[in-house]
Amino acid sequence: MRVTTEVKAATRDRILVAAAEQLTLGTWESTTTRDIAAAAGIANGTLFNYFPTREAIVAALIEVTTPNATKQYRRHRTGHETLDEELFSFEWTALKSLRAYRSFLAPALEAVFSPLASPARQDPGAAIRQTHLESVARILSDHGIPQPLPAVLLQLYWTLHLGVLAYWAADTSPHQEDSLALLDHSVKLFVASLSGGAGGTIYERGSE
Repeated sequence: MRVTTEVKAATRDRILVAAAEQLTLGTWESTTTRDIAAAAGIANGTLFNYFPTREAIVAALIEVTTPNATKQYRRHRTGHETLDEELFSFEWTALKSLRAYRSFLAPALEAVFSPLASPARQDPGAAIRQTHLESVARILSDHGIPQPLPAVLLQLYWTLHLGVLAYWAADTSPHQEDSLALLDHSVKLFVASLSGGAGGTIYERGSE
């Protein structure tokens, strides 16, 4: 029996829904691909036709939130924001779109994302990282920052992004106020680094 594109898409969606439910009800450590497959009503081997690992499933869950988060960010953009304000809004909107996954996101992040902005080997979160950094590059370009960014600044941004994401995922402060403060400081640190801080050397060195 031939499996149509529609059936494949429906099965993939069913796997993602089942994964979100199982990971939310259980824990990252205890939930297996077998649990997810059973909840989706498919064989474990069938699941691997769609996702090679549990980490790839979580990466797909995160990736699915990106279009709506981008839409929300653009909807609230006035065009008069400073670079700090726009990066803050972009990052915070992305975080809010992942709120349903906070319970299992913190322990999963290390397995999903490489800490390197340009890793030697592809990790499960490679497509998400590329899309995210491309969006950041467009924001910077809109504010007159030459592209492409030097590797050191690209790495700095990705490191700060992962740090805020990991902190936010485990943040127990009211309304994640501590995460808001961390994001604010992180954005300001990155923007200051574009001119090399007081010396104005980082960007110049990376552009040579």
